[in-house]
Amino acid sequence: MSRGKKLDFFIGADIEDGWAEVQSPRKSKISNEILEPSKHQLFFSKEKRRGKTATLVGEFKLKKDEVNSILKSLKKQLGCGGTFKDGFMEFQGDIKDKIRPLLVEKNFKFKQKH
Repeated sequence: MSRGKKLDFFIGADIEDGWAEVQSPRKSKISNEILEPSKHQLFFSKEKRRGKTATLVGEFKLKKDEVNSILKSLKKQLGCGGTFKDGFMEFQGDIKDKIRPLLVEKNFKFKQKH
């Protein structure tokens, strides 16, 4: 290797080269339709999150403040954590058998075999 040559390295990119923000589509479409609890057809889904089980219940079509109040009361009754994302309530743990009677008590209905 000769010591007389300089290597010309350019690291980076020019912002004007057409960079754009990546837009990823949502998993589910959120509708603005609001239904009363007796017209909901809820179902359960179980997922693994960081090695632990999470129970998803949905899809809820209520106002955001109504869903948050229901979620808060369910979390308090069940003694577990949870959140509301994309129309589904997510609870920590496998609590399908505990949560179903609580939601039926609040006049929600479930799809058959769920």
